Amino acid sequence: MAELRGFSFTTGFFFLFAVVFAFASAAEEPHGFLQSEKLVKKPVREKLSHLRFYWHDVVSGPDPTAVTVARAAASSTNASASGFGTVVMIDDPMTVGPELSSRLVGRAQGFYALAAKEETALLMAMNLAFVEGKYNGSTIAVLGRNAVFSDVREMPVVGGSGLFRLARGYAQARTHSFDPKTGDAVVEYNVFVMHY
Repeated sequence: MAELRGFSFTTGFFFLFAVVFAFASAAEEPHGFLQSEKLVKKPVREKLSHLRFYWHDVVSGPDPTAVTVARAAASSTNASASGFGTVVMIDDPMTVGPELSSRLVGRAQGFYALAAKEETALLMAMNLAFVEGKYNGSTIAVLGRNAVFSDVREMPVVGGSGLFRLARGYAQARTHSFDPKTGDAVVEYNVFVMHY
């Protein structure tokens, strides 16, 4: 065997193997910070689910589902027609049809913030919490930009829980109706989500 400065190839290989094994053993301590999960031997296939519902953003009346919790102070340095800086908390019903009285399938809980100075564009951060059928108790997390006057807005699905654990995908929003007098809106959502 070839010798390099007093070390043989075999000695070097065993030394490298010992170092790698020591790091791997230290990283997988039973009570340590990092623990690797063993892979399931039987492969689990991902499913694509398409969920369609109507999101009701009610800002008017005696029982609103969207409430402004912060608004930027009007000043000469912060004059924006878009409402820039406004933050609204939501607990919006999600229904099968566009009527608020149609069957409830869940609630969109989270907030949206007016995040653009030159146009009406929202930062949406919401959990779609389902209360109907096999998805009862499961959630889908949506986080993204919503340019409300665009015909179709697309926002990423960034996760989920329950049957939507490890979810990924996207949500498309289309305004079904908007009342300029009250500010109430009904938005059709089509959510395409990959999950196990």
